[in-house]
Amino acid sequence: MLDAAGLRQTFGKYQSELRFWLVTGAVLLVTTTAVAQPFSIPSGSMEPTLLVGDRIAANKFVYGYSKYSSPVGLMPEFKGRIWEGTPERGDIAVFRLPGDPSVNFVKRVIGLPGDRIQMRGGELYINDGAVPRRAIGRFTTQLGEQGTQYIETLPNGRTHEIIKTSARHELDDMPEFVVPANSYFMLGDNRDNSADSRVPVESGGVGCVPTENLVGRVNRVLFSLSPFDGWVSALAHLSELRVSRLLHAVE
Repeated sequence: MLDAAGLRQTFGKYQSELRFWLVTGAVLLVTTTAVAQPFSIPSGSMEPTLLVGDRIAANKFVYGYSKYSSPVGLMPEFKGRIWEGTPERGDIAVFRLPGDPSVNFVKRVIGLPGDRIQMRGGELYINDGAVPRRAIGRFTTQLGEQGTQYIETLPNGRTHEIIKTSARHELDDMPEFVVPANSYFMLGDNRDNSADSRVPVESGGVGCVPTENLVGRVNRVLFSLSPFDGWVSALAHLSELRVSRLLHAVE
């Protein structure tokens, strides 16, 4: 039987442990809601850069905060952005879908405010200049489609890989489009399997993304599981862990 001193010692021990877990929980809450937020990739629209089953983290701080990226329950709804950061051409960005802000999308930032964007014969033009691309081989998508893999070089010198699976696709040609102020033009790296800014909102696409819809920038895959059917399934199928994509940097 514990005496009074023993009870105080035991209570102090549990109080210390409780304080530790409360502080840990608070740090995790801030980290996952204010600094970075994890997402899983459900489709192949960003292949070959992001694969179905990739678990990514979006850095929120780099773009600042809007009502769509503010810490959950900690900030009231508001217009615009706080501590706004400007996306760069070539960034991989998570954003809220303009036509349905409850849905998160991830695409690559291609057009900045005021840019003139056009697709001609499947090739990208920015401000009437063709974006150079170089074929580097064949690629098989996770759906089994065969395509050509290219390295594309944007006007700011940033490079990334894209794939084309069709010689002629309905999105290969479009009239020149001027990106509105405070908006961004997004493309998927899997150019023939991406409903992106080439498709207007009223047709079920992304359209141009207002700056307040930006959530964060993706720089790294945390880990990847195929298939990603939830944590219970993931733990039961650890053999499906893609070791090569563990903390894999993406550009």
